[in-house]
Amino acid sequence: MQKIFFKTFGCRTNIYDTELLKSYIKDYEITNDEDAADIVVINSCTVTNSADSGVRNYINGVKRRGAKVVLTGCGAVSKGKELFNSGIFGVLGASKKSDLNELLKQEKPFFELGNLNSVDKNIVTNYENHTKAFIKIQEGCNFNCSYCIIPSVRGKARSMDEAMILKEARILAQNGYNELVLTGTNIGSYGKDTNSSLGKLLANLGKISGIRRIRLGSIEPSQIDESFREILKEEWLERHLHIALQHTSQTMLKIMRRRNDAFSDLELFNELGSLGFALGTDYIVGHPGESEEIWAEAVENFKKFPITHLHAFVYSPRRDTHSATLKSDVSGDVAKGRLKILQGIALQNNENFRKKHKETLKILVEQKNGDFYEGFDQFYNKAKIFSEKDITKEWLEVSEYEIKPDANYAKI
Repeated sequence: MQKIFFKTFGCRTNIYDTELLKSYIKDYEITNDEDAADIVVINSCTVTNSADSGVRNYINGVKRRGAKVVLTGCGAVSKGKELFNSGIFGVLGASKKSDLNELLKQEKPFFELGNLNSVDKNIVTNYENHTKAFIKIQEGCNFNCSYCIIPSVRGKARSMDEAMILKEARILAQNGYNELVLTGTNIGSYGKDTNSSLGKLLANLGKISGIRRIRLGSIEPSQIDESFREILKEEWLERHLHIALQHTSQTMLKIMRRRNDAFSDLELFNELGSLGFALGTDYIVGHPGESEEIWAEAVENFKKFPITHLHAFVYSPRRDTHSATLKSDVSGDVAKGRLKILQGIALQNNENFRKKHKETLKILVEQKNGDFYEGFDQFYNKAKIFSEKDITKEWLEVSEYEIKPDANYAKI
């Protein structure tokens, strides 16, 4: 029997999709040793140029080993034709996941992109090598941000069936997964097409026996409605929210065709911060139009936000987006310098937050790394724990710990 290896790049949604792809394999042996694989399925990311480069470099390495390459994920749409013409064995679109096994059995090259309107019918019931489980609740995005390629490769927003989501969560809880991570392209849009909402879904998920914590992927400021506010004090909701700002200059937000408003964003963050939430965000520096004046305004505004976690990166032009047609007027070195300024502010905010909220930490231990076991607490801060016994996959409540810049340290 031929062996097949799955390689995942990118976001939590891709982690979910890879597990779903594995569930369709019937006539091949799934291996964790990529060097032993006859076929390598690459679930790709295309959000930045560096993401594309990473996928391309990996493909070249696999081809040199002589294995067949099948490309799926976001890169299948944006780069699939080009890579197929360069000699990879197959390209598989999101709506064609369930056809993977049969397409491979035909033993001839295939290019099957399908459409961008489908939703998954199967569910994932187990995660190999993960202590927590991911559930994809929606697909696609209706936003039209000027820099973003994702709506063109994931399609319009569409919600998964709520009954199927709840069934999946119950099975995962029964299989021992006490922490769920909700993921999707734009999870805050969940329910807009089904007369529901993310808040209502969360309220129903929180009722399932065995679930101790629910984490969320990135949501938009405009998507925090009353139904979401109603569950903010629930014990099972993580005390960390990731809310995508992308910038803190109102002028820049307009250039980026964002739906959020810098002043309303600050009010929202202060509201959530007053409830004890750690707050993360996405941020792009160096986008066309980010003049010195706009940057100065953005930094002053950024300092006012109680941001404890930051996923920031330098702007990368993506083909067929509006931003790619704008004149690039920020040098790479300047953009990197701006990035470091924001990262420094967020790191200090994070340490200050941990000192202010020095309370008992509820930690799910994920792995051992060197001398320490590692996991994340309810605020999505890393904990490093020294223990003589194996505590992997255990839930711990730790009240005695030392706060250091990189993590909280404890000994049990």
